[in-house]
Amino acid sequence: MPIGPTRRKQSFLWIAFCLCALAAIALFFIPAFIIRPFTHQSPRGLVLAMALRQRAPLGTLIATVSCFALAIALWNLVDRWRKSFLVLALLIVTFSAIMSRQNYFEWMFHPIRAQQFLAASDTKLDAEEMIMAVRIGSDARAYPIRQMAYHHVLNDVVGGVPIAVTY
Repeated sequence: MPIGPTRRKQSFLWIAFCLCALAAIALFFIPAFIIRPFTHQSPRGLVLAMALRQRAPLGTLIATVSCFALAIALWNLVDRWRKSFLVLALLIVTFSAIMSRQNYFEWMFHPIRAQQFLAASDTKLDAEEMIMAVRIGSDARAYPIRQMAYHHVLNDVVGGVPIAVTY
């Protein structure tokens, strides 16, 4: 039995809808998945994540508008279950478009608000633990890499000079 023009049109619309939805979802979720605290991040993975992150606001907008147009075209051609799928996919695509405009990395990597400093003799750091050190004049501070890898930013004053420690 040959495929009729209506069936061919519906298949084309479904393929276009799914590709646009996958593009919108990927533009948000791939950078969020690659750039996470306490996970290995390869240089190539970070380049990919940052390139996608930079293009995500416009890309998700185009994909979301396309998904809505395709869903409208499909609406009268599909049954109730496929309409449910369309609505669910549109919710996820809309979520991705909104989240791609947020700085969700700030939510993952919280700046340290109330830092506490101990004398070197009072610390319980392992001998192998790496630190970042800052000395301005006679004032010195050391910041454990493990904590900085999670928080990424710490505002401090060393030797009377305000600094932003980052890793």
